[in-house]
Order: sequence, then structure tokens, then C-alpha cells
Amino acid sequence: MRLGYKLAAEAFGPKELIRQAVRAEECGFDFVEMSDHYHPWLDVQGHSPFAWSVLGAIAARTQRLGLATGVTCPTVRYHPAIIAQAAATLAIISDDRFTLGVGSGERLNEHVVGQGFPGVRDRHALLAEALDIINLLWEGGYQHYDGDYLSLEDARVFDLPEKLPAIAVAAGGKKAAELAATHGSGLFATEPNTGLVETFVAAGGTGPKYAEIAVAWAPDEEDAVRAAHETSRWSVFGWKVMSELPNPANFEAASELVRPEDVREKMVTGPDPQPYREAIETYRQAGFDHIALMNCGPDPDGFLDFCAKELR
Repeated sequence: MRLGYKLAAEAFGPKELIRQAVRAEECGFDFVEMSDHYHPWLDVQGHSPFAWSVLGAIAARTQRLGLATGVTCPTVRYHPAIIAQAAATLAIISDDRFTLGVGSGERLNEHVVGQGFPGVRDRHALLAEALDIINLLWEGGYQHYDGDYLSLEDARVFDLPEKLPAIAVAAGGKKAAELAATHGSGLFATEPNTGLVETFVAAGGTGPKYAEIAVAWAPDEEDAVRAAHETSRWSVFGWKVMSELPNPANFEAASELVRPEDVREKMVTGPDPQPYREAIETYRQAGFDHIALMNCGPDPDGFLDFCAKELR
């Protein structure tokens, strides 16, 4: 099992994210993953830098640390031809340390280009076509594609790595887990759902299985809960809500009645290492082999030191 650190791109600026990634490598983490957002979830978070620039800088500043998008949407804000090129370049720069995590996206980020945001069924079909295009371009040569949603005309990615990145597809249900096996080469999830892993494997999936755990560390548990409530109370809604709201103001309004105790129930909080170990073990037993901790607490350096001492 490999332990990762989630870079909270909505809560920190680009230079700070690079610094945290370097420290994560020093503290023994195996990989970092970074969300690819245009907006933060809440205005109070205050940041949302361009993920691909930050990951490129991290690749140049680290030696062994794995990198992953957690996750990017290659269908609306980006055309998949752009993601195919970006991921191939980052794989080369990082000496094959990069995993392309992809998903069907959130309205929060994708609506900004003025093309709307489709319903769930169309989003899944779009993602399947996007993965077709990425895989086609990674075969090399000039390629064409005419799908129901997406097209590709006379395109070639000239700089391809010797070893192509794994494509970890975000899944919350059976169809997405099957897509991860048939169109991707890895799985990405945010809950310890054994069924997702079993579906992925049964459909032929053999690649890495990524999962993300939200935690909030601080020397005092109340400080941890307070910080998590301030910046991360949106996370209690679940994906069906999170994927549909268009702006931070909407998340602010929707989470107005979320209480600190609601946040405490949803994530590991405080300084005791045992609940963190138990949460990691739950995901490991569910079949995940790449587990990233997303710290919603107030002190990233304290959390990194805590992990180096207690969890490595």
C-alpha cells in the first residue's frame, strides 16, 4: 500500500502547494494528488491555481514522489486532446511518476467556458469518448475521432513517454467502475466501497486503485473540527450535490446549516493517531492500494510531521 497527501488546491496558493509537496516527500509520503479546479468550493478557501503548472513545478522539485490529478475532467473545460498532451508531457518531466486521474466533473468548474453542464448520463458518455480520444492519441501518429459528443481532427501528440501514465477513473457506482477497467487503467474513489474494487477487477481492471480520506488534524480536536467546518463543510453533502452547484456562493448557502458536529461525524479529527490508522486500514481492506489523506485542519506542517512520526 502507498500513502499519499492530498494537496488542497482550493485552500493554498501555487507556491505553498509546491512547498507542501516537497515537504511531503521529505516526510516519507509516496505520492501527492491534486484536484483540478477553476473555483474553490467556498470563497473563504480563497485559492484555485492551475493544477498542471503546479504539478510540473513539483515534478521538477522532487525525485521519487508520485504525482496524480485527483481528478481532472477532460470533457468540457478541457478537450481530451489537451489533457492527452498535458499528461504525456508531465509523465516525461516527472520520469514516469504521474497518474492521470479523471472524472466526469462538477458544474462548479466546468460551466465557466459557457457550454453548459450536461446531465449525469451524458456526462458518463462524454467521459467514455474522452478516454477513447486520449488512448487513441497515446497510440502515436495522426488520429481522427467522430463521436456522438466529441471529435478529433488530424491530431498528434508528438512527445509521448516511453511508459504511458495510468489513467485512474473516478467511480461512485458500477458503471463508472466498469469504465475504469475498460477505458482506463486504474480506479479512483472517495469511499471504502469494496464493491467498486470488485467491479473494477471483474471487468478486467489491473491497475492502481486510488482512494481519498478526509481528515482534520490539530493538537486540539476542537481546533481541528472548527477549521474543517470553516473550510470543508461542503463535503458532507455527497457527490450528487457537489457535482451540481455552480459557484462558491451556492456552496456557502447550501452549507449554512451544517454544524461542526456534522463535520466531526464525517471525518477523522484531532491528534490521536489510532483513528487515522483505522481509517487507512478500512480502505486497504476494501482493496485500495493508493490512499491519500486530505487534511482539512489548520496546520499543514504539523499534519505532515504527525504523519511522518505516527503513520509511516
